[in-house]
Amino acid sequence: MTYNWDFQSVWQYSDLFLWGLWITVVYTFGSIFFGVIIGFITCAARLSGWKPLDIVARVYQELFRCTPLLVQLLWFYYAFPLLVGATIDNRVAAMLTLSLYVGAFYAEIFRSGIVSIDKGQREAAAAIGMSPAQSMIRIIWPQAVKRMLPSFINQSVIQFKNTSLVSVISVADLAYMAAVVNGQTYRPLESYTVMALLYIIMLLPLTQAADWIEKRLRVSD
Repeated sequence: MTYNWDFQSVWQYSDLFLWGLWITVVYTFGSIFFGVIIGFITCAARLSGWKPLDIVARVYQELFRCTPLLVQLLWFYYAFPLLVGATIDNRVAAMLTLSLYVGAFYAEIFRSGIVSIDKGQREAAAAIGMSPAQSMIRIIWPQAVKRMLPSFINQSVIQFKNTSLVSVISVADLAYMAAVVNGQTYRPLESYTVMALLYIIMLLPLTQAADWIEKRLRVSD
């Protein structure tokens, strides 16, 4: 059986694909931005030395790292409004869930990078009169960034792919628009192939950049 490809009928809806790609990029970088803030706060809580704060941060991390993102999206959109007694816009629910999800992973990346630095360096900084904040900014953090950067980039690339799940709550991202085009043309093979190609075009340079940075950092060590 020979399949007759017809990309022309699908590409008539190129504006929908491009709009969906733009929405995907917005949710990716928006959730990364908020996720970094959440990750820093959670990391600080884990390293604060105050047990209650550490427990709260751990519970948050485990909840979001041990449940599928799809389940989290459905919960925040359909279940969470019942708790707060108010409806939540699907776009708000999507950004909130994506940010909390990636923030839990970023927090562990930040924490692991910081604790990987030998404690002797903190002691040496204290010996020459540096405060904990000064030693963190001038000594620990610059070294930790080099160690955490590859993992951070890889998690961000994964986040780009994770945004495809927001289509289940009707956010008009690339995956959602591909489904719309398929509904208009009845050409699922072409519609979803175009979607896959657009993801590859966007993600391949990022994955290559991550590999290059990781190699450069390994050589510099």
